[in-house]
Amino acid sequence: MTIAEQIKTDVGTAMKAGEKDRVGALRLLLSELQKAHKDGGADEQAILRRERKRRHDAEEQFRAAGRDELATKEAYEATVIEAYLPAELPDDELDALVRDAVAATGASSPRDMGKAIGHVKAAAGGRADGARIAARVKAALN
Repeated sequence: MTIAEQIKTDVGTAMKAGEKDRVGALRLLLSELQKAHKDGGADEQAILRRERKRRHDAEEQFRAAGRDELATKEAYEATVIEAYLPAELPDDELDALVRDAVAATGASSPRDMGKAIGHVKAAAGGRADGARIAARVKAALN
């Protein structure tokens, strides 16, 4: 079962349970997945990560503007999205992947970050945020 199919099922369940906020968040997510599929079939997990990042960014902006009710809504939507993503890699496992990538690519300075980051992203399989990977690689190369 694809993520989109699972979300469709969950929309029906949430509607029956009367969870209006969850239904709204799931419909938004389903819309984005369907749009991406229609435009060329992008990776579902990549779409979920992008949408989660958008929600976190919007939450920060709303909090900075003093709009806590909207920030709370964005935070809720981000948690709904996270339920469909694989669990994040723990720090120790990510550090091990970074060490392996630095050794495999021969990276020795910050100029070589791109090679190492690409290697870690492939090994992580979408279980670590790109900014988090970049920060770990940068720390390892400095």
